[in-house]
Amino acid sequence: MRAVVQRVSRAVVRVDDRVAGAIEKGLCVLLSVGVDDGEQDAVVMAEKLAGLRIFADDAGMMNLGVMECGAAILLISQFTLHGDARKGRRPSFTAAAREEVAKPLYERVGTLLEREGIPVAYGVFGARMSVELVNEGPVTILLDTKKLF
Repeated sequence: MRAVVQRVSRAVVRVDDRVAGAIEKGLCVLLSVGVDDGEQDAVVMAEKLAGLRIFADDAGMMNLGVMECGAAILLISQFTLHGDARKGRRPSFTAAAREEVAKPLYERVGTLLEREGIPVAYGVFGARMSVELVNEGPVTILLDTKKLF
């Protein structure tokens, strides 16, 4: 499972000009499920997102997690994070899980975060979405449950 995590002051995802999900201060998370991912990857990703200390404390140091500063998460599916463009000019997406596997694991990450008391807004799985955000810092972190980076 892979994620691009951006610390934001606001973020919104739209589908057909309709707001599907929106947050103020928090994390905008683009999440991709791989063909070899399972329940443990969802658990690891949710734990990492819940505990990721990338918000500033009173001293201006990145020491706070999303829960500690009353922030939220906007969780958006994005299978293209598993795209492989090492060969040729067209990326291969064979490493991305198909919807029947990916959607339940994507939803599981959200459910696990909600169980921790984190407000979670969602994109629409498989839809063509428009994402707008204000990246604060800027802070952008790449996560991979297989620890490839």
